[in-house]
Amino acid sequence: MSAGDPAAAEGKSAKDAGGLRAALGGLTTRGRSFLAAGVAAAVCAYVLGQGDLLRVGLLLAVLPLVCVAVLYRTRYRVAGSRRLSPSRVPAGSEARVHLRMDNVSRLPTGLLMLQDHVPYVLGPRPRFVLDRVEAGGRREVSYRVRSDLRGRYPLGPLQLRLSDPFGLCELTRSFSAFDTLTVIPRTEALPPVRLAGEAAGYGDGRQRSLALAGDDDVIPRNYRYGDDLRRVHWRSTARYGELMVRREEQPQRARCTVLLDTRRTAYQGSGPDSAFEWAVSGAASALVHMLERGFAVRLLTDTGSSVPGEGADGFAGSTQESADSAGLMMDTLAVVDHSDGGGLSPSYDVLRGGNEGLLVAFFGDLDEEQAGLAARMRQRSGAAVAFVLDSETWVTGGAVPGAVEDRLRLLREAGWTALAVPPATPMSTLWQQAGRDRTESTGSSTNGFSGGWS
Repeated sequence: MSAGDPAAAEGKSAKDAGGLRAALGGLTTRGRSFLAAGVAAAVCAYVLGQGDLLRVGLLLAVLPLVCVAVLYRTRYRVAGSRRLSPSRVPAGSEARVHLRMDNVSRLPTGLLMLQDHVPYVLGPRPRFVLDRVEAGGRREVSYRVRSDLRGRYPLGPLQLRLSDPFGLCELTRSFSAFDTLTVIPRTEALPPVRLAGEAAGYGDGRQRSLALAGDDDVIPRNYRYGDDLRRVHWRSTARYGELMVRREEQPQRARCTVLLDTRRTAYQGSGPDSAFEWAVSGAASALVHMLERGFAVRLLTDTGSSVPGEGADGFAGSTQESADSAGLMMDTLAVVDHSDGGGLSPSYDVLRGGNEGLLVAFFGDLDEEQAGLAARMRQRSGAAVAFVLDSETWVTGGAVPGAVEDRLRLLREAGWTALAVPPATPMSTLWQQAGRDRTESTGSSTNGFSGGWS
């Protein structure tokens, strides 16, 4: 800022004046009492002509003002930071929040009081009292947060209250930084079962196709460090003037689509133990399980929206790390909510676009029309497994009604491996049962792809 810039100078003066007024407003009752006593003593000294009393009055009045000036400078020389460990945590598990305060000034601070703003669902608001921080020093504290409800929760802002050693002035500073804690659905480790419809080879879910049928059909590529020299194609090397190798195998990852029914009309009840939350957790468990087995996985909802990977078809690409794919889908499941759609038509339109490989679906209440639509989804998949949740059963805790059995029978006739989900049944138990039912229905033969995972 130059000396000839009156507008900037005026703005700075106004800002400083506003900050000083705010600092004076931070005087405590003790500080105001000292200031009032000092002014009163100075007036009495002037009236009575007592020089000693005037010095006492000036001391009493100046002391709180000096404390205000010191804190006013200190509040802009204290830096705060927050770190989450981890930033993504399953529902019901704890995360730790680390707070750090740095004194970047050349003067020590007084008493510091920290307060971090957290949503009520994560627990009580944490407060800490820090002793005097030396010049250039730091203090670190931490607290734990926990939520039984999935979602994305903001943490912050961090508030710092500074106090002088005499307790005459207190100033509050709010840092602008926010952090987000993502509470993802609970997941279960699923047992390794064998289902027809998955491809074998790469990991547990990839097939390989030969890319050449003879010397005339060679598709060469540039030599890369680590390639087997026995794969060098000398005719192409002579033609291009550099080492070329045969692309003998092209890996193809088996696909898996996890379909989650989120229709508001398909579920009753709410809370961590509701049918909808079980479906979300089941979908999360299936996603993690299939990604760990090397599948290219896509998360699809009844609205037709999906969580894509690198490919244009919506599946996680073959070069994407499984952990990154799982994190992206888990972040989506952390905030997924009921949709206002009344049917499964949008998801059916997406599924009928091509061969989806393995289809794992989590359905809520199905009427006759929606059950028929779900049955037709089986036509575009190598294998299909459906977990059907009846809301009435989950609310009342009774037996599965006959209407649900009819829907399950319709799905099984269409080729689905369909299971009813009793309340609070572990996903791992149903997953293993699905493997047994699929093996019994197909016998020792397999359709489409061969093998599975083991």
